[in-house]
Amino acid sequence: MKQLFDGSVLICRHRFAHFISSSRGTTQRVTYLCTKIICSNHSTLCNKTARRQNYEEYGKQTQGQHLQDGFLNPLKNGRFGWYVPPSRNYGMLVVRILRGALKLRYIVLGGAIGGGVSLSKKYEEWKDGLPDMKWLEDVLPQGEKWSNFSKKLMEVGGVMKDVVQIDPKLKELSEEKIAEWKIWFDNRLDDAIEAADYQGNNASIIESKDDIKSKASVSALGLSNDDSRKKYENLQSQVETLQTEIMNVQIKYQKELEKMERENRELRQQYLILKTNKKTTVKKIKKSLIDMYSEVLDELSGYDTSYSMADHLPRVVVVGDQSSGKTSVLESIAKARIFPRGSGEMMTRAPVKVTLAEGPYHVAQFRDSDREYDLNKESDLSELRREVELRMRASVRGGKTVSNEVISMTVKGPGLQRMVLVDLPGIISTMTVDMAADTKDSIHQMTKHYMSNPNAIILCIQDGSVDAERSNVTDLVMQCDPLGRRTIFVLTKVDLAEELADPDRIRKILSGKLFPMKALGYYAVVTGRGRKDDSIDAIRQYEEDFFKNSKLFHRRGVIMPHQVTSRNLSLAVSDRFWKMVRETIEQQADAFKATRFNLETEWKNNFPRLRESGRDELFDKAKGEILDEVVTLSQISAKKWEEALNEKLWDKLSNYVFENIYLPAAQSGSQNSFNTMVDIKLRQWAEQALPAKSVEAGWEALQNEFIHLMEKAKKSPDHDDIFDNLKAAVVDEAIRRHSWEDKAIDMLRVIQLNTLEDRFVHDKTEWDQAVKFLETSVKSKLAHTEETLNEMLGPGQFTRITHWKSLTEDQSKRRYVKTELDKVLKNDDKHLPTLSYDELTTVRKNLQRDGIEVDTDYIRQTWFPVYRRHFLKQALHRANDCRKAYYLYSQQGAECEISCSDVVLFWRIQQVIKVTSNALRQQVINREARRLDKEIKEVLDEFSDDEEKKAQLLTGKRVTLAEELIKVRHIQEKLEEFINSLNQEK
Repeated sequence: MKQLFDGSVLICRHRFAHFISSSRGTTQRVTYLCTKIICSNHSTLCNKTARRQNYEEYGKQTQGQHLQDGFLNPLKNGRFGWYVPPSRNYGMLVVRILRGALKLRYIVLGGAIGGGVSLSKKYEEWKDGLPDMKWLEDVLPQGEKWSNFSKKLMEVGGVMKDVVQIDPKLKELSEEKIAEWKIWFDNRLDDAIEAADYQGNNASIIESKDDIKSKASVSALGLSNDDSRKKYENLQSQVETLQTEIMNVQIKYQKELEKMERENRELRQQYLILKTNKKTTVKKIKKSLIDMYSEVLDELSGYDTSYSMADHLPRVVVVGDQSSGKTSVLESIAKARIFPRGSGEMMTRAPVKVTLAEGPYHVAQFRDSDREYDLNKESDLSELRREVELRMRASVRGGKTVSNEVISMTVKGPGLQRMVLVDLPGIISTMTVDMAADTKDSIHQMTKHYMSNPNAIILCIQDGSVDAERSNVTDLVMQCDPLGRRTIFVLTKVDLAEELADPDRIRKILSGKLFPMKALGYYAVVTGRGRKDDSIDAIRQYEEDFFKNSKLFHRRGVIMPHQVTSRNLSLAVSDRFWKMVRETIEQQADAFKATRFNLETEWKNNFPRLRESGRDELFDKAKGEILDEVVTLSQISAKKWEEALNEKLWDKLSNYVFENIYLPAAQSGSQNSFNTMVDIKLRQWAEQALPAKSVEAGWEALQNEFIHLMEKAKKSPDHDDIFDNLKAAVVDEAIRRHSWEDKAIDMLRVIQLNTLEDRFVHDKTEWDQAVKFLETSVKSKLAHTEETLNEMLGPGQFTRITHWKSLTEDQSKRRYVKTELDKVLKNDDKHLPTLSYDELTTVRKNLQRDGIEVDTDYIRQTWFPVYRRHFLKQALHRANDCRKAYYLYSQQGAECEISCSDVVLFWRIQQVIKVTSNALRQQVINREARRLDKEIKEVLDEFSDDEEKKAQLLTGKRVTLAEELIKVRHIQEKLEEFINSLNQEK
């Protein structure tokens, strides 16, 4: 046993030593090491397996000897079935100690080898991550090439010493720099060479040795003459130029980079400010005084009252002659070119209310829009001007040139003075051919209306480049404000006026001595240089430069500094505006409070039990009632739907059945021809007109049921007749838009053709129903024919006596003709539908014998209703005879002795009506009612957005009084809120 284990240990040690000394690759070493480690981790299992195999092999070899020595004892089996004597235990212990020591050594050696392999792998990964240095091989020569290249460089340096004379002082200063540069270059070169050598790539450089020599020789030898020297100097200058260009590009790039970084920082700061103060900023904007005041003015612009409560709240009204520069003044105050421009044509066609407010960003926004226009972007400015022009043109209706409809917008920006300005169309003295006839008067009336407000500030704009006597606006201003207590005079285009007018004349204008008009202040501004593309900043800079250099400011200047520039003007107007607001706002609030009290008193006297509801609230209530009726429409029972559809279908189809199918077939002469003609005509009818007529009948039935429900709702005790016009308009519009689905016609065509293929009545019940249907239809047609005859023949004798009526000449003739035609029918009970020539002649001669002259057409006209009544009476008799003939019909079919083909015809038509009404009912319930509901909702949504439509459909004193009360109450609340905020600001 000891020999066995000693042999195993020696074998393992020999193999491991052989492994260490072998020159195998890294992969083989790692594989073997992993195998050993795995075996060491599972040493118990490996040892058990090895020991079992060794014991079994050794036992087979020495079995006989062990049996003789008593080594194998079946009563004392060991772990593997072998018995180990006590004398061997010490040997086994020594073997186990040696095995443990060997295993520990293997683990230590394996760990060292594994760490080396891991380090080698990390190094390979790090080497792969280094930049590719192969380009150095193409640049740096090696070996002999480097020696030759250095020699050539030395030769070039010698030539350069002879050619270029360097100042000794510069040489001394540059030697240190050159030495430093050389050391730096040598270090970098050594590092590059080491990296190249380390890569193990000994490839030659791209350029061959001859190429290098040739280039070096050319460089060395070519510098000896003047031409080469010039070429070198040119080359050097080109290099310097390229270096300069590269430097400029780099500087430009650096500046752009710094600009972008600066903008990025600013944007981040703005974002952080907005993020941290978002709620506070929104709240502040909502509570802004000028915004609150502008909302009050917007509410008042649509306020129409019968209580003589005029709008007397302050605002700045900008008036002036056309092309006087009033729009430019407003833009200069707003610091943005927000209005469209035209060369000489009228651009301001409607009042434009501009609310100026201070804000962090320069933006503009319309009152009825959520979009903000960035006034720092030219694209947004162009879109804003285009939108203003579109709104102005849209406000002009009915061939008018100007409109009273106010366009309201808000402009916010840094440094803007808070105020509300209204830009009006320019006053004209002469009209052009493309203007409406009342344009001049309309502008005058509009201007007077705005200036007549006793609290309005009038900003009177006068063109300084034209003669003052040609002004039209000053007369209007004097009429509205003769004392000049609320007028500010502005002289525009002063740069042109200085060149054209006498300074003394300008002094008189700005001192108020030229015009009889009086004003609070006089200002001179320059609002442009006549260029459309100039920005506001450029215009303002031009204005400041002009007034600084103008002769009006010389030692004997005629204008005070505070009277010039748009900036001083905006400050003065804003100051006056807020002063006027503080003086008059309380008075206006009290006036609206009194108006509200009067309206509330009138409402209580006229409608004491009703709450005041405006048009919007009434419309919502009417909308709910209409939609409730639509829901009720879907709750109609199937039986009621089928009854309504059957009635409407027969009403639509009966005339065609009688005139085009039944009467022509019945007058054919025989039963076989009757059936053949009926089959042909029914099929043609079902393929062409019947499906469309059925859909039309279904739609009318749906319409009638819905209208019936609406009429039924009117009879309820809670009905409010104020909604009747609105409901009727909504229903009519929805019905007009609604159309049945197109695929329904194709579906009905298939159903109807299949139904008409059945020509046999199946049971007595259906037979009786068909007979009844025939009798009812014939009686209805007979009654209509009787009415036609009564109109043609006149009233009977009893009616003439009791109602004091007489026959006309035509009616008397008709009676004579009818008498003769009755004789014809009496002689031939089965007469054909038409009269023969002989019969017409006989009737005419008989009438001539009685002294009545009529032509054949007259006789035929009388014959038609007479024969129709005769035929229908016969049809009633046949229907009565067929009532009890079902047994014979069921036995003999079409060969029945009693002719009942007309009963079968009406049974087939009745079946078609039944299946059609059933299909239409399903379509109504499943599809059409929901589609009608959808269309009604669409109509209601459209009406809800149309204020004119609501005002047209919801009328009456109750509505107008409630609307006015709600409006006044709303204005008063906003005024009180504004006054509270104004007092807090004080």
